[in-house]
Amino acid sequence: MVFPTLQFIGFFAVVLALNGLAWSHNALRKALLIAASYVFYAVWDWRFCGLMLFVSAVAWGAGLAVQRPALRKPAKGLAIAAMLGVLGFFKYFDFFMLSLQQMLQGTAFARDLTWMVVILPVGISFYTFQAISYVMDVDRGHIPPRRNPADVALYISFFPQLVAGPIVRAAHFLPQIDAPTRPDATARAAAVVLILSGLFKKMVVANYLSVLLVDPVFGFPDGQYWLSALAATLGYAVQIYCDFSGYSDIAIGVALLLGYHFHRNFNQPYRAESLRAFWQRWHISLSTWIRDYLYIPLGGNRGSVLRRNFTVILTMTLAGFWHGAGWNFILWGFFHGAGLAVERSLRRLHVRLPKLVAIVATLVFVAILWIPFRATSFTETLGMFAAFTRAEGYAAPEITATVWVLIAIGLAMNWLPLHWRSWAEMGLARLGPVLQAAILAILIWVMFATAQEGVAPFIYFQF
Repeated sequence: MVFPTLQFIGFFAVVLALNGLAWSHNALRKALLIAASYVFYAVWDWRFCGLMLFVSAVAWGAGLAVQRPALRKPAKGLAIAAMLGVLGFFKYFDFFMLSLQQMLQGTAFARDLTWMVVILPVGISFYTFQAISYVMDVDRGHIPPRRNPADVALYISFFPQLVAGPIVRAAHFLPQIDAPTRPDATARAAAVVLILSGLFKKMVVANYLSVLLVDPVFGFPDGQYWLSALAATLGYAVQIYCDFSGYSDIAIGVALLLGYHFHRNFNQPYRAESLRAFWQRWHISLSTWIRDYLYIPLGGNRGSVLRRNFTVILTMTLAGFWHGAGWNFILWGFFHGAGLAVERSLRRLHVRLPKLVAIVATLVFVAILWIPFRATSFTETLGMFAAFTRAEGYAAPEITATVWVLIAIGLAMNWLPLHWRSWAEMGLARLGPVLQAAILAILIWVMFATAQEGVAPFIYFQF
């Protein structure tokens, strides 16, 4: 079930109404939201509901077990190993099987292993990460364990952020299960603005750029030239920002209408003055998760300069591998890590670029690395880079004014002050719930009327 569909709108309208009716009955409301979340997930593939239930049960049991000194280490280790094992099997089995097939080609052991591929359950990375963070936060004493398994089940399965984040921390979400905040006029206004801005980013900017520019260019890099490659690179930078931040906006808005507050997941990342600042602004929930549960346990800022640089490169390489089982993602993560290490060295030498130069340099670096991230193979990556050296392209799409306007809109979202959002929220907050709902419905209809036909999946569903 995808957010910008009539199916989801109908589903959410029913859940919102039932959630309001059950507001004063906490146990009933939790049961309702858990059931709704599993229905939401079952629409994708009902067979994997058991997998999510298993991860939730492991997290709940481990949270109780780590409170006992004799069980603390084995319980934490076994739980994390089990959850990473589930994630690793479904996410990387195909990669290793196909890599093995390539290694065996030309030998007596050559086999066709494509029949052994497995289906990747949607959202498995996000709910597994939340389960791991719950166990580790309980072990570290940041939160008490939940004795009611329904609390953990709702935390892990809550449908607004289930399939593509943001990754919500247990310490932030679990207290809200006990005492959610009934949305007032201000909260409803904020939710309406978030949902509409997210739909605009996804249905208008991201989808049109994908169809008009990015997919044709990346689908046939050998027929491109420098201008089409440049436009597609900028176009994909805007597309992935609008696609993913759009999903986050909708998820945060939907959760807010249900009485739950999530932190912002994007903060105008393309105006960052450094890679470090970029990762503090891009997919904030994942960046902080990687920092707290991967970078710091690996050593963080401890040790020599060489050790710290190695740690950041290793962390980002692993982050790249998390994004996808392919060498393109590994290289993307490695070069981001190397860039962060170089930045750290320059800061130690007190080298500082002028602000505008630093912003442009960071954007160029990030945009170039989006090429291997978007490409489907290493060969396609090389083909895209080769296109920058050609003066003509025999299969390049027309770079229309519409394309440049959409790219400009996407970049403007990262540069212009967000006062418009505050003004819109204040204006909507003065209206009653009926008018707020009417404005939401009318503008959703307008975007459906102007959007591309069909429903393009969100980019981060594949991760």
